[in-house]
Amino acid sequence: MRGAARTALPVAGWVVTRTVLLLWVLKVLYVAGPDVTSDVEVIYQGWYEVLKTGTYPLDDVTWQYPPAAALAILAPGALPFLGYTNAFFLLSLLCDALVFGLLTYAGRRPERSLKGVWVWVIGVPLLGPTAYARYDLMVTAVAVAALLAAARRPALAGALAGFGAMLKVWPLLLLTGMRRGAAARRSWLAAGAAVGGLLLAFGAAMPGALAFLTFQRDRGTEVESLGALVFHVARHYGWEGEVLLNYGSVEFLGPYVPLVSRAALALTAMAFAWLLVWRLRAREFTAGTAADAAFTAVLLFTTTSRVISPQYMIWLVGLAAVCLVFRTSRMALPACLVLLATGVTYLEFPIWFADVVTSSPRGIALLAVRNGLLVVASLLACRRLWTSTVPGAVDRAAGVGGDSRDQPVRDRELQGS
Repeated sequence: MRGAARTALPVAGWVVTRTVLLLWVLKVLYVAGPDVTSDVEVIYQGWYEVLKTGTYPLDDVTWQYPPAAALAILAPGALPFLGYTNAFFLLSLLCDALVFGLLTYAGRRPERSLKGVWVWVIGVPLLGPTAYARYDLMVTAVAVAALLAAARRPALAGALAGFGAMLKVWPLLLLTGMRRGAAARRSWLAAGAAVGGLLLAFGAAMPGALAFLTFQRDRGTEVESLGALVFHVARHYGWEGEVLLNYGSVEFLGPYVPLVSRAALALTAMAFAWLLVWRLRAREFTAGTAADAAFTAVLLFTTTSRVISPQYMIWLVGLAAVCLVFRTSRMALPACLVLLATGVTYLEFPIWFADVVTSSPRGIALLAVRNGLLVVASLLACRRLWTSTVPGAVDRAAGVGGDSRDQPVRDRELQGS
């Protein structure tokens, strides 16, 4: 009874918030700003019609996804009695429920916590209807399952991460923090086998499986990205560029845009270099280290990206939720900052997206706050991951009372995993 009582409130919260989300995407409740469901009704359904013929949308530069993304786009066809759009929303709800169930099951185990469940319950609706109107929630469900499997079943975690990477690339970062030794080798080999097998299968079955690589390469600086703040401010001082729909997103085009785009790529490269150094130096692994490292890696990837689309926040909410399932996680504050950034994202898209596109003071302020929260969360996550896993840093933190109190919990988690 006690366990059921602990989960009753999160279940009630999930039911209430998801009812509101469904009413939003079904247009029973009004949401200010552009219609966020148009991607499903127009773009996704258009891809669906092409994919049904046995080929990828080779003439559509907005198709910028790995080959297994076709499965997510085709999946609503399994429910033809609902119509494509409503079937897509139902599948989003089912994936949402799956994540909720996985987090609840994991959180009720010894030395675990239900805090991660609350992160998911609160975080998804903070993004508004966009959460159900993109296929990123489906990818996040795969990522959450992979991370929760990492401690006990590294090969399964690797296979799921590889499958997730073939849906939307970023889940390959989930393996960043796998514990050294056999566990890491099994997970990486399973991921490689999954990626290779899927590439061969889709390449043989459907023409154009790798067309997304060219379309992604030509992306510019999207108006919501960190680098875009330069041009939002510069527009008020005579910058002669413009904002246009380009490669499926609203981007800046004009003088110095390629320079800022290259700077963003350089920041991403620096972030990955830091992750490599961390990986070489890290020695203190707990059951939750894989989740902390994955959250940090994806947070860095998102923050430095040329494109920070609103739906990217779902990735971070899902990974933050997995982190807080583990009592040894050091990511509580970065997770809270991600939740705040998700709420601000809903304000800038769709509520006041017109202000963002026109670089109004309100639009600039919203982007500065959202992107600033992501930058601070990234830096905090990096610091906490380093100090909790690198031996010298652990000793220094323990000397000021940082980690020594957590050691008994760490030891019990290692024994339990």
